[in-house]
Amino acid sequence: MMKRFRALVAGTTVLTCLGILLAGCGDDSESGPATLRYSWWGNAERADLMKQAIALFESKHPDVTVTPSFQEYEAYWQKMATETAGGNAPDVLQMDFSYLREYADRGVLYDLKKQTGENLVLDDLLPGFQGAGEVDGALYGVPVGGNTWSMYYNPAIFAKAGVPTPAAGWSWQDYRNSMARITEATDSYGGGNYTGIIYNLEVRLRQQGGQLFTPDGRLGFTREQLHAFWAEGQELIRADVVLPVDKAVQIKPRSGFADDLIASELGWDNFLVRYAAEVKTPLKLAPVPTDNPGQLGQYLKPAMLLSTSSRTEHPEEAAKLISFLINDPEAGRIFGANRGLPATNAQRAAAQLEGPLAEVAAYEQSIADQLTKAPPAPPKGAGGVEATFIRISEELHYGRISVDQAVDQFFADAEQKLGS
Repeated sequence: MMKRFRALVAGTTVLTCLGILLAGCGDDSESGPATLRYSWWGNAERADLMKQAIALFESKHPDVTVTPSFQEYEAYWQKMATETAGGNAPDVLQMDFSYLREYADRGVLYDLKKQTGENLVLDDLLPGFQGAGEVDGALYGVPVGGNTWSMYYNPAIFAKAGVPTPAAGWSWQDYRNSMARITEATDSYGGGNYTGIIYNLEVRLRQQGGQLFTPDGRLGFTREQLHAFWAEGQELIRADVVLPVDKAVQIKPRSGFADDLIASELGWDNFLVRYAAEVKTPLKLAPVPTDNPGQLGQYLKPAMLLSTSSRTEHPEEAAKLISFLINDPEAGRIFGANRGLPATNAQRAAAQLEGPLAEVAAYEQSIADQLTKAPPAPPKGAGGVEATFIRISEELHYGRISVDQAVDQFFADAEQKLGS
């Protein structure tokens, strides 16, 4: 009789585990009640969604209590700096890809590979997100959602100019020729000056087999490569086919799409939501131009990740919470695209995306087989390097400095930031 009872209990445990879809499974009663502190950045809308998701998680894991905390982005990182310095980091914390290596190198984060396959299920991540939170072989963050680089364009303006719309196989010269024809035939500029954005340099480098940063945290390109890139931008300015920098600054925070000032732009695909609200005619997405057929240089960049503190007393429960937040379909329906397009297939299917977000998801699906592995988490100082790139390229586009001067200034400042 006792053997039959034990068999029934074992069978019930297996069925219970199967019922918790992709959210990890374990016998919470063995470890006893646990309380997890969970911190994230966001606004009141995200906080409301998060509370719903936490309540759902607690209903499925009755021995785990989650204590939530959120702040706006800047305040969040100020608080994280204070708490981690004092050894009082939350058990689970939202992580920005740009800060991942810095926090990992400081020993603040827990290696989630220790929980993978048991309490943390990663099998359903989109291929481009696999390994995106790794640093030096350890897993310090799991992507929640993300996006990829892309080309936006206004089909109505392209049609007015009689120019074919962007498509796979377009070279950078094809793009420049189209910008010239659009500027000549319409009241719009062909596009923005893409050489003022560091991610366009990155995608160009990746198309050539290079990278923005080396694995050891240095610049991954030469002075000659940067010189050629910025010289290309100067040629676009002289040809008067790109939106002048002074006009671009004047219309901020609106984009050039708002008044049909430009016909195209390069940027993260999730910006389509913002741009779509500015225009009367629908915008479309296309792959980035490339001179290396079959190599777009594009990848899925985590919009945010979830990490665990290296000091947590409940690594198993923390891993279960992360697994739930990225995998559970009901949680996916709650969040939709609030945290970026979901990183797992199950949550993307459950998110009920509509309008521009549905178009972004379809776009990513159309180029999924051409997306390559994300680069390693950027080194400490990468954010400062990006800011330097923006500042110096703006000075260059205003004509205040030469390309030679711009390259010299950038390398001096960037190397100092990465070396500090």
